[in-house]
Amino acid sequence: MFGIPGKQAVTMTSAAAAQISKLMAKEGHAGLRIGVKKGGCAGMEYTMEYVETTDPHDEVVEQDGARIMIAPMAQMFLFGTEIDYEVSLLEAGFKFNNPNVTEACGCGESIKFEGM
Repeated sequence: MFGIPGKQAVTMTSAAAAQISKLMAKEGHAGLRIGVKKGGCAGMEYTMEYVETTDPHDEVVEQDGARIMIAPMAQMFLFGTEIDYEVSLLEAGFKFNNPNVTEACGCGESIKFEGM
């Protein structure tokens, strides 16, 4: 695991925590697993999926009733990331403020990390 004792790998804004808690309660899920996979025009994409159980290798972050699990292969790419939930006139969704990203595509769906 890629962590610093006493510091969470990922943080959530209050808006993100509230939305994740709401989704967990509505569907009865154990949490939301986030990760990264190859794809998109910049090389990598974030993944998000509801989960019913925690994988023993997941990094678990809990805040204000919200629970996020970070997939093992994504931990080094997501360390230090803040997850936000934004609502605008046209859309609503989660936004990843990730200090590890070196490049992103114009649509914001695809990212690139140093050395990739």
